[in-house]
Amino acid sequence: MTIQWFPGHMAKATREVQELIKRVDVVVELADARVPQASRNPVLNEILADRPSVLALVKTDMADESVTKAWQHHFEQNGETVVLMNAKHNQGTGKLVQEVKRLAQPKMEALQKKGIQNRSIRAMIVGVPNVGKSTVINRLVGKNQAKTGNKPGVTQGNHWLKVSKQMDLLDTPGILWPKFEDPEVGYKLAITGAIKDERLVYQDVVLYLIQKLREHYPDALKARYNLSELPSEGVELFEAIGRKRGCLIAGGDVDFDQAAEVILRDFRSQKLGPMSLEEPK
Repeated sequence: MTIQWFPGHMAKATREVQELIKRVDVVVELADARVPQASRNPVLNEILADRPSVLALVKTDMADESVTKAWQHHFEQNGETVVLMNAKHNQGTGKLVQEVKRLAQPKMEALQKKGIQNRSIRAMIVGVPNVGKSTVINRLVGKNQAKTGNKPGVTQGNHWLKVSKQMDLLDTPGILWPKFEDPEVGYKLAITGAIKDERLVYQDVVLYLIQKLREHYPDALKARYNLSELPSEGVELFEAIGRKRGCLIAGGDVDFDQAAEVILRDFRSQKLGPMSLEEPK
């Protein structure tokens, strides 16, 4: 199955970001720590050009800590500035502000030489839908100025917010890109909630998920679903979990739609534990 989702408003938002980026000093790109590569919009590479940027790996509490550290090292080896964040518990917020100020310093010094004094740093925050931009913003500004939600599409427009006397922040809607070259990217974004659930075929998405978890986190699957052994085939494992969870229809067959919702909800609510769905190669 190929997952695609690029409605008209995303094309418009992409064009707006291309224009707005000319007005900012630093870009803050958010990526989901569970899928750091899949949740990075490749279109942004073209838009950012040489603009100073910091990559914030968010939702670190939901990801495998050792894998997140490996990703941090990977990106830093490629010359990127990386901050690990758990905005829910306000971890990494100060570090993010510190890095934005450091990256903006050359621009601010250049402005001062031109006689422009006391101009606030202008930062833009970007990322895919439901990556957690609003939660990060609310931590940065110290109050609930941005709407939050556990589904994509909460932020509808561009908004300037005051972080401090020295910094302004531009909030932008979550943006996906026209085509996922790698089908696995679509699955990972679907699993982590970047694509609206009503656009998904749950069974296909969850089959991909449990095959990933069987490979990397078999003990967590056994513990959560009370399985002594894990079937070698993904569909058989899917069925075994459905039976354990009582997801049955008349005649005793497994209701795979219901089972898929249970498994996906367990993953997103961390009932399976902190997990990462991709590792740096």
